[in-house]
Amino acid sequence: MHFKLIIAFLTEDKTDKVLQAAREAGATGATVINHARGEGIEPSKTFFGFNLETQRDVLLLLVEEHLSRTILETITEVGEFEQNIGAGIAFQIDVEDAVGVSHQMRKLTTVVEKKI
Repeated sequence: MHFKLIIAFLTEDKTDKVLQAAREAGATGATVINHARGEGIEPSKTFFGFNLETQRDVLLLLVEEHLSRTILETITEVGEFEQNIGAGIAFQIDVEDAVGVSHQMRKLTTVVEKKI
């Protein structure tokens, strides 16, 4: 079984909603990193030296490769990444190897067999 790592950067107010949707799309868990900062094309604004940017959360989801595209599209839709500038971004990368995921593999085997 092969995995992909989906990484999503999103506004704090969308984290729980996106995480729930990702689970419904097939994700078996996630790591959430709170209060990350980022910049887009335009540099962040300041007011007397204080940054005015909103805090971001980072979601890390290790998902089975056959489910990854559906989960990524779900995250994009629920997070409204394409509709709202600055709402967030998400991408996936290949995972060469993973350990500590045997419990996920047992659960996902039947799900993936049905999909392919």
